[in-house]
Amino acid sequence: MFQFGMPTLLETKTIESCASLCGELGLSFIELNMNMPQYQTEKTDVGRLSEIAGEYGLYYTFHLDENFNPADMNASVAGAYVETLLRTVDLAKELRVPIINMHLNRGVYFTMPTERIFLFDEYADEYITRLTAFRDVCEQEAGDAGIKICIENTEGYDRPFLIKSLEVLLESAVFGLTFDIGHNAGASVDDEAIIMNYPGRLKHMHVHDAIGAKHHLGLGDGNLDIPYYLRIAKAADCRVVLETKTPEALRQSVRWLRDRKYTERFRE
Repeated sequence: MFQFGMPTLLETKTIESCASLCGELGLSFIELNMNMPQYQTEKTDVGRLSEIAGEYGLYYTFHLDENFNPADMNASVAGAYVETLLRTVDLAKELRVPIINMHLNRGVYFTMPTERIFLFDEYADEYITRLTAFRDVCEQEAGDAGIKICIENTEGYDRPFLIKSLEVLLESAVFGLTFDIGHNAGASVDDEAIIMNYPGRLKHMHVHDAIGAKHHLGLGDGNLDIPYYLRIAKAADCRVVLETKTPEALRQSVRWLRDRKYTERFRE
């Protein structure tokens, strides 16, 4: 569904303030950031979130904690992350959340004289075993609820274990892909080409302007070809988070889109 939404901002610490800004800008959804204390699963008031969604005519997506690591070498730690994901899926069912966004954790690396050796590459069999078990649990829990767990490109798909992770997780229809265009611009490899190698699996996008490794700029403040990426989003019929970090940059991004006649994608 090609619609625009907003991230959770530091300045909008309550769901009420998020929803007010979302409504002001005519956006369709809020991506709740589960790194923040107020959006931990044990603190989530489903009734209040549902009430606000109805009041403002919006819905939610989830962004998992960026430390999320279901393949951690410590089984107890990995288990806690898997349990967190399962609780998040339960919340997603109650709130009719269509997207749960996640990062692929790169884990620990050893800095050798000539290179970094990532333990997930060095112990690939154990890593893939844990990741496969995670995939299967997610598939069982999400079932046919229509929830997509979308893998976001972060620092670049530049390691063998990251490429293998995509292969393993995308064997399940429960998983999809998030394309962060700013991260792609600052990466050492072409994430876009890797993502487009999985036709039909792009379900979510994080759109913000960038200059090299400087990300999360308002639209028009960087040098990315934003219309090109929006054409990708429209062709894939995927949701777009305007992933700036301040309300003013978000407002600027909405103005930039409205000035270019993307008005049919906003609620009036």
